[in-house]
Amino acid sequence: MRRVGRPGLVGTMARTAVVAGTAGAVHHRQQRRWAEKDQEAYEAAASRESQAEPAAPPPQAAAPAAPAADITGELQKLAELKASGVLTDEEFAAAKAKLLAG
Repeated sequence: MRRVGRPGLVGTMARTAVVAGTAGAVHHRQQRRWAEKDQEAYEAAASRESQAEPAAPPPQAAAPAAPAADITGELQKLAELKASGVLTDEEFAAAKAKLLAG
């Protein structure tokens, strides 16, 4: 006698095994393809890097700081501006501190 309707326990287990095996195989294939693409991209980047021109030489050292005479001259200018009333005491103090700090 043949069974009609839902499959039995063995049939369900067999179908589940086939579906799970197929899904696992597809997943492993995708992982392998992604790994191959990543490896190709890495090799291409390494190839471009090796063919690139050498880095530019390091920049020259910066020019030496302005001599102290410039600071003295600037302080004299600030004092003249304060004496003529252009700068307030607070503005003069702030500009003086900035000059001496910088």
